[in-house]
Order: sequence, then C-alpha cells, then structure tokens
Amino acid sequence: MPVLRIVDSITELNAGDADCIAVSGSHGGLSSARYALAAKPLLSVFNDAGGGMDNAGLAALNYLQSHGLAACVVAHSSARIGEARSSLATGVVSGINGAASVLGVQAGWTCQQMVDFISNS
Repeated sequence: MPVLRIVDSITELNAGDADCIAVSGSHGGLSSARYALAAKPLLSVFNDAGGGMDNAGLAALNYLQSHGLAACVVAHSSARIGEARSSLATGVVSGINGAASVLGVQAGWTCQQMVDFISNS
C-alpha cells in the first residue's frame, strides 16, 4: 500500500517519498512537475489552476508522462490552490495523464475516491 503524503507545496517532497501518493496544493505547471520528477511519487496530484495561458497549469501532466510518472489535476473550482487538505477533501479530478489512467484514475472522481482506489489496488 503506497504512503499518502499531503503537502501544500510539491517542493516538500524528497527522495524518501518515492512511490507515495503525493496530494499537493501546487499548480500543475512545469516548475511543479520538476519537483515531482525529483521525488518520483507513484502519483502526483496538482491543482489545475484554471488552466492558465496556453494550459500552463496542466503542463505537469505531459511532462511527467514523458518520464513515465502518473499525474493528475483537480479542478481549481473544487479545491483551494496551495491547500493540499482542500484538494483531498473536496477536489475533483479534472485531468489525468496516461500513466495515471493505467493506475485506474478517472476524471470526475473525487481526490479522496482516487486515493482510496489506488491504496486498495
């Protein structure tokens, strides 16, 4: 069963968090993705930040996919940006990458539903 890490900022992860489920309050931009790549969680959860210009708030999905890592975003309208506990409590998955799909993650699930599913798989 993977460890659940709840971090307001993805920068709080370190190498000891490899293979965890990382629920963060961070936006899903490229800078956040680089921190997730360094830690290599089983799944990284970000906030979609409303997409942003050119969907910059979703860049982590493709970037982490290119490194074989699962990632998803919760809708900014469902959880507070910067507050991981909000993501876990009320976040709704609004986007996933292919590696997250392989884990069984589905858009529309609540973040808690997703964590429970992966933890019990």
